Amino acid sequence: MYIKKILWAIALIGLVVVASFAYYVYSTMLSPNTNFVNDEAYIYISSNDTYDEVKTQLEPLLKDIGTFDALAERKEYKTNIRAGKYRIKKDMSNNDIINSIRSNNIPIKVSFNNQESLEKLAGRIAAQIDADSLSLLETMKSKTFFEASEFSEATALGMYIPNSYEFFWDTSAEEFRDRMLKEYNRFWNDNRKSKAKAIGLTQNDVMTLASIVHEESKQAVEQPRIAGVYMNRIRVGMPLQADPTLKFAAYKLPEYKNTVIKRVLNKHKEIDSPYNTYKNAGLPPGLIAMPDISAINAVLNYEKHDYFYFAANAKKLGFHKFAKSLAQHNKNAREYQRYLTTQGINK
Repeated sequence: MYIKKILWAIALIGLVVVASFAYYVYSTMLSPNTNFVNDEAYIYISSNDTYDEVKTQLEPLLKDIGTFDALAERKEYKTNIRAGKYRIKKDMSNNDIINSIRSNNIPIKVSFNNQESLEKLAGRIAAQIDADSLSLLETMKSKTFFEASEFSEATALGMYIPNSYEFFWDTSAEEFRDRMLKEYNRFWNDNRKSKAKAIGLTQNDVMTLASIVHEESKQAVEQPRIAGVYMNRIRVGMPLQADPTLKFAAYKLPEYKNTVIKRVLNKHKEIDSPYNTYKNAGLPPGLIAMPDISAINAVLNYEKHDYFYFAANAKKLGFHKFAKSLAQHNKNAREYQRYLTTQGINK
């Protein structure tokens, strides 16, 4: 009888131990442990983050960081951290969370357009992926990369075709640049290459002219006509005389730092720069800004006409008046200059 009581006591103790262990397993591994009201939350883990830095991100999202910490130790997550963007769903258990942040790196959309320089592009990209702007810029301007490709610092901006792309958040600067080169080569398919060859321009020429067209007009409907004006000038050996190139040249000078040129003046036409298309015939050395795809296609499919001039339309802002003769152009230009004066825009 006494032995039976001992056995029953041992059995009960065993059951308690098993129940306690089961509860521990459940509370540590399987019970919901999130502490946010939305359906999901995200954390971003950099390639050099420590476990403590990951835990700092997780702590406000969890009910009990202690149980998570214990399971992370048991599952050896603390020594196996992986960079990326990770989703944590509402009511996830510690086990689910660890599995998610260990292996479910989420792709993100990276977008950019109308960046005026590699510096600004690097800043724009750095705000969307883990790579910092300095490493991005250094990679974009790599001399080794330029030597191995058809680009230079003057033309490199043309390699980045404005659009939305899917990346992992932990993409490195080199991976970003190399992917953009692949996208550039994909953009320049046989059809676009044949069109560029037919109009006597290289791919870099097209991108450079497209940057001027885009700075002249953001209206896709008239970009092919503007491109046609410049192609007419190139055909007869006439200087492009593109005002946006004068602004680009001016902004390189100390006296124009942190200024905005709203009105191109005769003094700007005297700036000594290879980007001064009033003084220098042909295309400038490279892009003056990042063109939209519409402007690139406008150059490749430029409108064939007899216009050699255009001026901003004072009665329809954002658009232009086109002219075949210098006399008509001067009339259109004077009309717009009068408008600027009435608006108090003198520089």
